[in-house]
Amino acid sequence: MIHQYKNNGYNIVLDIASGSVHVVDDLVYDMVEMYQNKSRDDISSAIKEKYGDTYSSEDIVEAYDEITALKENGQLFTEDAYKDIIIDFKKRKTVVKALCLHIAHDCNLACKYCFADEGSYNGKPKELMSAEVGKAALDFLVANSENRVNLEVDFFGGEPLMNFEVVKEIVAYGRSIEKEAGKNFRFTLTTNGVLLNDEVIDFCNREISNVVLSLDGRKSVNDKMRPSRNGKGSYDIIVPKFQEFVEKRGNKSYYVRGTFTRHNLDFCEDFKEMADLGFKEISIEPVVAKKDCDYAIREEDVPAICEQYDKLAADLIRRQEEGKPVTFFHYMIDLNGGPCVYKRLSGCGSGTEYLAVTPSGELYPCHQFVSYDEYKLGDVFNGITRPDIVDEFKLCNVYAKDKCRDCFARFYCSGGCAANSFQFHGNILDAYDIGCKLQQKRIECAIMIKCHQMLKEDE
Repeated sequence: MIHQYKNNGYNIVLDIASGSVHVVDDLVYDMVEMYQNKSRDDISSAIKEKYGDTYSSEDIVEAYDEITALKENGQLFTEDAYKDIIIDFKKRKTVVKALCLHIAHDCNLACKYCFADEGSYNGKPKELMSAEVGKAALDFLVANSENRVNLEVDFFGGEPLMNFEVVKEIVAYGRSIEKEAGKNFRFTLTTNGVLLNDEVIDFCNREISNVVLSLDGRKSVNDKMRPSRNGKGSYDIIVPKFQEFVEKRGNKSYYVRGTFTRHNLDFCEDFKEMADLGFKEISIEPVVAKKDCDYAIREEDVPAICEQYDKLAADLIRRQEEGKPVTFFHYMIDLNGGPCVYKRLSGCGSGTEYLAVTPSGELYPCHQFVSYDEYKLGDVFNGITRPDIVDEFKLCNVYAKDKCRDCFARFYCSGGCAANSFQFHGNILDAYDIGCKLQQKRIECAIMIKCHQMLKEDE
């Protein structure tokens, strides 16, 4: 199975099963499309009818032979080697590798699109995690990670910095048990930036491997969707703090992460704003919201959004060639190796390798399932008491989903987000349709950028 598309002046042919990517001329592009369904003579006639004398008979024969050679070498029309051998993921052994600690079910902003209801998670009482619960969570992670050495813990909310003292205490506890446990904790933190100060910045730059800074781009866009509790915008408060943070961050990882909605379908302009503010690591995510929300993305918005992804890709190339490179999270793609087969087939590992922990210590498949009591897995004190839910998530792979099984993007997106699928279809084995279309477009752009870079290097 192959996927063909044109982007930014390139004719690209992706061999889905092998991952081989080919940049070809118009002749080969058209011939690849006909190769499996027509004879060589029929293909030759079709090419001559379309192009006239542009290509000689020798050109056509040579192109046909090149396509045949690629097929014989396993680089075109490759059979999927995984679909028959990975049927029941329940049989695979999983260990817990990562926890999302809901350190604060409270927030000092009132973002309109917040899936966590401004930190209250579907109307539940606001709550801060205690150090006792946080330490028990790390003990649970160590106990359930078996031989896995590198473990990830994300401080999440609400707003984690509203419980900063406990964050520090949990990190200190993790560092104190690392050596004896034979583990290495990689701590990350997501913040809206309101409470950033010198102490927090110094701590993060010392202890936190990756920090996600929430900003939606232009001031008008950000302040419309991310107001403070008193209704005033947050842009003027957080942008100077983010700039100071990034300046002091040095080479350590961070992301400035935005969300675009139906109110700013021209989100490439928000990307440019972030880049021009000096941020080099950027992510802008499409909002996921119910259809009745005025800011929700609709099916008719998809073409305009796809145009923006093309513009964003072109802007990234321009910045790279001007010596001012910027990274866009969704365009980071490894064409040479990529993640292991299980990661490519099952994605983020929610419900199996990645779990969320509430302030009281309850375990859920991920942060977006926390408000759904039917998905409570257990707690950090008593462990997992609902292995049946874990088994359900083990089955969440691209071959278990009708919409994913034959999708060209399946080995790159790994089946999409289970929480989004559940939200829109009530079933984690379905897929969020608009999200699929946007992901497919992002993957096309990412591959195009990689092709452009490799061709420039060859030149």
